Amino acid sequence: MELGNPIDFTGRAVIVTGGSKGLGAVIAEAFLAAGAEVMVCGRTAPATLPSSGGRQAAFRSTDVRDPDAAARLATAATERFGRLDVLVNNAGGSPDADAATVSPRFVEKVVALNLLAPFYVAQAANLVMREQPEGGSVINIGSVSAHDPQPGTAAYSAAKAGLLGLTRALALEWAPMVRVNHITAGLIRTASATGLYGEDGGTAVAGVVPMGRLAAPADVARACLWLAGPHASYVNGADLAVHGGGEIPARDLARRSIAPPPFSSP
Repeated sequence: MELGNPIDFTGRAVIVTGGSKGLGAVIAEAFLAAGAEVMVCGRTAPATLPSSGGRQAAFRSTDVRDPDAAARLATAATERFGRLDVLVNNAGGSPDADAATVSPRFVEKVVALNLLAPFYVAQAANLVMREQPEGGSVINIGSVSAHDPQPGTAAYSAAKAGLLGLTRALALEWAPMVRVNHITAGLIRTASATGLYGEDGGTAVAGVVPMGRLAAPADVARACLWLAGPHASYVNGADLAVHGGGEIPARDLARRSIAPPPFSSP
């Protein structure tokens, strides 16, 4: 039984939204290293584009919240590379906000970026992929917030929960030509880790993760390669947890912080 090389994407074309920096750039570099042609998008062009082995990603300025712009992104990648095999919906995020006072405009923007945009880009990509003999793969980068919301993340958590539901719905509708899967990403150590997790860059926060560390962007990138590759050809509608085991329950952390009293014989 021939499974194919799980990390050989030579001749394949990939879009990574939000792929010009942070986690998205590492995902783009992973596909480039595996031989793929890659197009990344963002609102503005970065100073340097993701690259690997002397090959560089193409860039297209795109507001993925705009359905027409999302469609043009898929068209541009197809015209440039002659095909479209993988879409990684990575663009997303939100600052914390008090649900009691947050503005409707803020909520709309968060939902648009984290739920509507992946839908729009996936729609456009599907139109191309479904006509190819090999079909295609859509990977939605989600968040632990979809499962375990934290204070200040009401709009973001709701949007990410919707993204997980969208993944499962599209997996039903678009199979067998297009597989749609989801990655539940946990705390990730990126260049912005200090701003997100404090001055220690997440060292203290890592104590709540069973694996004892924050994820490296490469951990998520490798998961993308697997989901898009031949070894996952029967994986559809899945939610792949890349979060180091989640978070240790608060009651267990509390137990660890309270030293047991010394044992004494009566």
